[in-house]
Amino acid sequence: MFLLCAAGLVAGGINTIAGGGSNLTLPLLMMFGQPADVANGTNRVAIWLQSLVGVHAFDRHELLPRASLLPIFVPTASGGLCGALLAALLPNLYLKPVLLGCILTMALLMLLKPELIMPPAGTRARSPGESPLAWWGLFGAGVYGGFAQAGVGFLLLAVLGAGLRYDLGRANALKLSCTLAFTTVSLAVFIIHDKISWLPGLALALGAMIGARLAVKLSIGLSSSALRYIVFALTLAAVAGGFLS
Repeated sequence: MFLLCAAGLVAGGINTIAGGGSNLTLPLLMMFGQPADVANGTNRVAIWLQSLVGVHAFDRHELLPRASLLPIFVPTASGGLCGALLAALLPNLYLKPVLLGCILTMALLMLLKPELIMPPAGTRARSPGESPLAWWGLFGAGVYGGFAQAGVGFLLLAVLGAGLRYDLGRANALKLSCTLAFTTVSLAVFIIHDKISWLPGLALALGAMIGARLAVKLSIGLSSSALRYIVFALTLAAVAGGFLS
C-alpha cells in the first residue's frame, strides 16, 4: 500500500503537468499480481480522484475556461464510453503502437514547431464546433482514454493546443477536465464488469491526489517556456517507457 501511494504521488504529478503517469502505475499493479484488465480498471480510481483535485485547483487559480467545458465534454465522454466498453471486452493489443507514434509526433512538433502545439499568448481559442478535426481528435482521445488511459494526456494536449489553440496552462486544466469526463464514464463500466480492486485503487488515489495538488502549484509558478521543456522531457520519457514495457 505504501509503494502504491508513493507511485500514485509521482504519477499524479506527471499526469497533471503532462501525461504518462499510468506507464508507472499500471505495470506496478500488475507486478503485485493483478490481471491486466483489473489493473486497468483499478488505475481509474486514482485517475478520477486525481483529475477531480487537479480541476478544482486549476479553477481556483482561474485557469479553467468554464464556458468551454460542455462542448469539449461531449466528444471526450462519448469516446470514453466506447473505449471503456472495448477495454471490458477486448485485449489491449493494437493501440499501443498508434499511441506511441502519436506521442512521438507531438514531441517532435514541440521541439521543431512549438507554436503548433502551444500557441502564443493572446491567441483566440476555438470551440470544437469550429473545428471538426479537433472534435474527432477529442473523440479519439476519449476512446483511447477509456480503453487504456496511459499517455492520453499527451493526445489531449495536442488537440487542445494545436486544434483548439489553448495556451499550455489552460490546455492542462481542460485536459484534466476531459480526463475527468471520460474516466467517470469508463469507471462506471469497469465497476459494472467488476474490474476494480478497491483497496489498491484507493491507496494509489491517495498519492495521486497529493501529486496533482502539488503539480498544479508547480505549474502555476513556471514560465510557459519552462513548462514547455518539462512537458517535452516527460513526453520523451513516456515514449521510451512505452517501448521498453
